[in-house]
Amino acid sequence: MSVALLWIVPPNKEASNSFGFLESIRDGNRALDSPWFIPRAQNLIFNGRPKKGRRQRCNSGSSGADLKYSNLGGSGMESRTNFPIFSSMVVNPTGEMALSSEQKVHDVVLKQAALVKKQLRSSGELDVKPDIILPGTRSLLSEAYDRCGEVCAEYAKTFYLGTMLMTPERRRAIWAIYVWCRRTDELVDRPNASHITPTALDRWESRLEDLFQGRPFDMLDAALSDTVAKFPVDIQPFKDMIEGMRMDLRKSRYRNFDELYLYCYYVAGTVGLMSVPVMGIAPESQATTESVYNAALALGIANQLTNILRDVGEDARRGRIYLPEDELAQAGLSDEDIFMGRVTDKWRSFMKDQIKRARMFFDEVEKGVTELSSASRWAVWASLLLYRQILDEIEANDYDNFTRTAYVSKAKKIVALPLAYARSLVRPSRTTSLAKT
Repeated sequence: MSVALLWIVPPNKEASNSFGFLESIRDGNRALDSPWFIPRAQNLIFNGRPKKGRRQRCNSGSSGADLKYSNLGGSGMESRTNFPIFSSMVVNPTGEMALSSEQKVHDVVLKQAALVKKQLRSSGELDVKPDIILPGTRSLLSEAYDRCGEVCAEYAKTFYLGTMLMTPERRRAIWAIYVWCRRTDELVDRPNASHITPTALDRWESRLEDLFQGRPFDMLDAALSDTVAKFPVDIQPFKDMIEGMRMDLRKSRYRNFDELYLYCYYVAGTVGLMSVPVMGIAPESQATTESVYNAALALGIANQLTNILRDVGEDARRGRIYLPEDELAQAGLSDEDIFMGRVTDKWRSFMKDQIKRARMFFDEVEKGVTELSSASRWAVWASLLLYRQILDEIEANDYDNFTRTAYVSKAKKIVALPLAYARSLVRPSRTTSLAKT
């Protein structure tokens, strides 16, 4: 299952081992010739056009009581105007009360928001730390960032275009985050999944810790290491994304939306937390920092849920079902119905409910996009508008997401981009519903 990255049109999941780091992970992260080791398969990305895949993953997560979403249940949902708020407590399999996934994510959000608020209090805005260039490293770092930009341009064209409005420092930082997330994603995606073990992911996490300490393993790691030294980016979301990869190795079913929500946070919501410190919050924004993070997470959740609904058939052919089992049962559906690809009235009704949930997350995002810095808003609006249209295409396909893949045509994308740009020009409102109290 692919992740949705960077508040954006996410990376592809099916590219082969285009970054050449699998062997280094299997070998225990030992650099080959130097800490600036260039990936073995670099020609696939940088000396030619990389192989395109079809799948994409999304950023996301939502948190806090601001988001009124929950386990939807099955029948009768259509008559509701608002989904009930997530409970902060859930009953685990042993019958004991435990923190819900939503509350766990919210705790992470509060920590990330605190880091940004600390810098905002000290400087009034999210400053970029000046470069401290060691002799001989300037050209290497420049090349590393350029390569990250090439990957972003190839696999997330719309978002790449949006990043061109950012300042050079923020643009390069977003590219570096994108590439790390993509490389992490590919660890468990075809054709690599059969070769990756939990131990390999442990090594990848150790490598992450090294780059946060200023000890990058290869050139692409160096770009991210430089980024996290400049911006108030915390390591926890990166570790959580790796945890999502572990989940993909051991889990192919989700009992309820609480479990699915946590997965969506791990593989996509984490990207929102990584990106907000780089994208920046508008100086004139009256919104709380937590609410801006919540909006970033909501976009990721919305995008990831959209990916899941779009790719039901593809995932089923891999033996995976990323849909809440309890909601399927309440709708009168079984795993067999999905593996057989049966588009019935029950399935259509179930899909309407799932689409409704995803759209509610998109609605929540719109409240927070305008609070970002002006140079960052276009890319986010483009992601929001384009991904929402995928849900429209699922409906246009009569909810057949078993044999038909919903996609937004090039013509519709061309129409959406000017609209996204126009919306990005809207400045934060002093009476925003996200305002500080």
